[in-house]
Amino acid sequence: MTSTTSSETAVFEEARSHLLGVAYRMLGTLTEAEDAVQETFLRWHNADRDEIANPKGWLTTVLCRLCIDELRSARTRREAYPGPWLPEPVATDDESPFEILDKADNISMAFMLILERLAPEERAAFLLRDAFDYDYREIGSILNKSEVACRQLVSRARSRLRQERPRFSADKNDYERLIEAFRTATETLDMSGLLQLFADDIALWADGGGRAKAALNVIHGKDKVARFFVGIAGKMPADLHGEERTVNGFPGYVLYEGGSVFMTVSFDVVDDKIVSIQIVRNPDKLGAIAPPKPH
Repeated sequence: MTSTTSSETAVFEEARSHLLGVAYRMLGTLTEAEDAVQETFLRWHNADRDEIANPKGWLTTVLCRLCIDELRSARTRREAYPGPWLPEPVATDDESPFEILDKADNISMAFMLILERLAPEERAAFLLRDAFDYDYREIGSILNKSEVACRQLVSRARSRLRQERPRFSADKNDYERLIEAFRTATETLDMSGLLQLFADDIALWADGGGRAKAALNVIHGKDKVARFFVGIAGKMPADLHGEERTVNGFPGYVLYEGGSVFMTVSFDVVDDKIVSIQIVRNPDKLGAIAPPKPH
């Protein structure tokens, strides 16, 4: 066992953003991801680094195994979660450490949500391969499996996600235009305006976590979703105000009550229609969103 020198700390710090990006995609919450990164540092601190030929590979291996263990224990908690469970939103227009989450592969709320359908090792193999471009030899070393087994894991994950993986509009201007139209329609209680923005099979997810009022089931269909927004518009706090923010890599919306975050709203757009909306109201999941900008 050796103590951590400043140079060895620098090695870890250089890898920190990468580790955070992996952990967030694995676990779905920034809080748990940061805990996993910190535990990885503690193990790095106590490791015999004379026996570590590839520090970044070692760190990624430790982190992924911690995340796999955490995912296995989280399954039971998430099954008992009150209402729909959504990933913890991050504002990717904020400064470090969030910019790494915007630079790497897709971390939209919808994509993060469907990753929940994968078994922990499938999720790790799939993300390492498709999001971070690790080769199968590296993935095998991280997961302690053969290259053939890792290829099978990735293939199985891709197959499971193929039918559900969201297709995104290439032009983020579409998001900005639709979000502005959505805001106008909700503020004016324009039911027909909302119906024009929504795909027929739109789905609305609302995560209150038992800590805040939210729909306890996913709402499907444009009529029901439009009625939901018209119905809640008049029940919002009087001092509520919103800002357009980049949430999980895509234009979204953050509502503030005074100086506190009230909720985030994320959108998925396909063929010039909003196909799904994710609302996070659980205050335990809003800590990564910065307070409102001064006016």
